[in-house]
Amino acid sequence: MEIRLKQLNKSYKTRDKKTINAVKDISITVPDGKVLCLLGPSGCGKSTLLSLINGLEKPESGEIWFGEKNVTDVSPEKRGVGMVFQNYALYSHMTVRQNIRMPLDNPVRGDALPKEQKEKRVQEVASMLRIEDTLDRRPDELSGGQQQRVSIARALIRKPEILLLDEPLSNLDKRLRVQILNEIRSIQKITGITTVFVTHDQEEAMGIADLIAVMKEGKIQQVGTPNEIYSNPSNVFTAQFLGNPEINLLKGIIKDGGLFLNTQRIRDLFGVKDQEVVLGIRPEDVTVCETGNIQGEIDHIDRNGKDRIVVALVQGRPFHFYLTVMDEPASGSKVCLQINNDKLFVFSKDSGERILF
Repeated sequence: MEIRLKQLNKSYKTRDKKTINAVKDISITVPDGKVLCLLGPSGCGKSTLLSLINGLEKPESGEIWFGEKNVTDVSPEKRGVGMVFQNYALYSHMTVRQNIRMPLDNPVRGDALPKEQKEKRVQEVASMLRIEDTLDRRPDELSGGQQQRVSIARALIRKPEILLLDEPLSNLDKRLRVQILNEIRSIQKITGITTVFVTHDQEEAMGIADLIAVMKEGKIQQVGTPNEIYSNPSNVFTAQFLGNPEINLLKGIIKDGGLFLNTQRIRDLFGVKDQEVVLGIRPEDVTVCETGNIQGEIDHIDRNGKDRIVVALVQGRPFHFYLTVMDEPASGSKVCLQINNDKLFVFSKDSGERILF
């Protein structure tokens, strides 16, 4: 089921009567059977946008289409979506079986089923999520990961055409997040269900999404595949939000038809007006060498499995790069670095927008 959002707007009034524009003129299409991740910091509007899609909130203007049907004014229970929340929202007095089956026990779209078919569906989704042995337990007897699986199973029991997940992994430790993220992706591929996944974690987004929409202050900054956004960020905010370690940012200047880093001309840029710029360099696009265009001072080394990530001070701020040589430089020592000019991003200092693509 394709989802199309057309020029959606939503605002709120605070107690002191200030207006907060939570969603600003958002238009986006989620192709049938794909996973869209709404990615951004807390308060950027991603959960509000999800609430507009599921009907819990109504837009002030704009339209929401599911396939060829305009559902802007359709009530939440009639939109046919499955919803998974951050806090699981399970009923403690019910068994797992009863929690999963509850949407079928309380039909709202004329989809009442015989008892045998209900049980068959419960078994199917429980098997898919590997919680068959928990069906007769109560939620407080389960681990956090098991409780989230129950929540997902309950969302899938009606076989919805659209699945919405609002920060579903935030309450889990890292190992469980990875495990359940993989399970969600596997289920999505099996069912072909169109999915919108809200997260502030770029690793989650990169791991599950077909498309990522990066949001800031109610606006979409960029939409694209994970690789497109990582390799071709449209602005500084997007560049910083994807990548671990995050992108390095340095001061630069364009003048006399050239791009300068400190006093060194590192690239010709004819036809671009003179201005101060921000240079973005991914850590993997930096190499240690005897002569290069960046000089820094080693601060410390982070180890992440086989990777050694050096943090140096360049222009007075942390600068990350991967260490590939055998010997580790000592803290306080000087280092000479060469950046890959073909992978260099140039952003306007004033607007933050990308100058060169």
